[in-house]
Amino acid sequence: MPDYTISGGGYQATISERGGALRALRHAGRDLVTSWPEGGPVPYYSGTILAPWPNRVVGGTYVFDGQRRHLPVNEPDRGHALHGLVAGLDWKCAELLSVEDHHGHVRLTHVVEPTEGYPHRIALEVRHSVSEEGLSTTLTAQNVGETAAPYGCGPHPWLLAGEDVTAYELGLPAGRVLLTDDLLAPTDLVEVAGTPYDFRTPRVIGDTAVDHAFAGVTEGRVRVLGPEGGVELTWDPAVMPWVQICTGTGLGHRGLAVEPMTCPPDAFNSGTDLIVLQPGDKHEATWTIAVTTPTRED
Repeated sequence: MPDYTISGGGYQATISERGGALRALRHAGRDLVTSWPEGGPVPYYSGTILAPWPNRVVGGTYVFDGQRRHLPVNEPDRGHALHGLVAGLDWKCAELLSVEDHHGHVRLTHVVEPTEGYPHRIALEVRHSVSEEGLSTTLTAQNVGETAAPYGCGPHPWLLAGEDVTAYELGLPAGRVLLTDDLLAPTDLVEVAGTPYDFRTPRVIGDTAVDHAFAGVTEGRVRVLGPEGGVELTWDPAVMPWVQICTGTGLGHRGLAVEPMTCPPDAFNSGTDLIVLQPGDKHEATWTIAVTTPTRED
């Protein structure tokens, strides 16, 4: 798959047509996300776009508009439909501007065609741009079909601040955590106070294994500090009120997955924060990855 490199403001990003994904991001010679080889494979959804749903649809089945639908199960050990329909597919480059030390950008498109499990037509466009503010990504979805469609989205970068995620200091301004069962299906939404998942005051992750969605996001910013420096992901919590954090415990994969989401896991069944795109409707979400340093105010 072709790659596109854009640079500006001290940042250099490599974007792949596979999944419309962020394949690499560097600042002043330092990797800010976990990368993967040109041409793939893409490990653990690194840098991909998650749509038309993020996270899981439990059992791969849901009911919408009175019809029960069956999605492809791509997490067979748990029996779920994971991370939408486009993370592993090829996108097309629609525009590229890459000028050294300028504000470069690349725009890619993909159309979700109707399938048995998702009989809707959604046109997706992702625009990656770099500047002094970091790498900003905007995902736009439009229902170009004839029926109302359930929709959700999010990115899947693994932020990188060193080899050992247990040494990372994590700042996560979220007041509630969604607990799960052994198959990672959601069970209860509880306050983070008194749980192992309270990172409202930044602290070292240590041995805490996290693979949970968080709500009650007071500020759309997750900050990671580690031996190799700091990196943060920012977004508008009014647009994406949820964020999934995954330490990747036991996977042998570097970095910390930070995934802002428009809806929680299994929103196609619960309806929680589920977006319904009527024919012609558009939805837009933006997020930014940038270097960061600790300050006294933090």
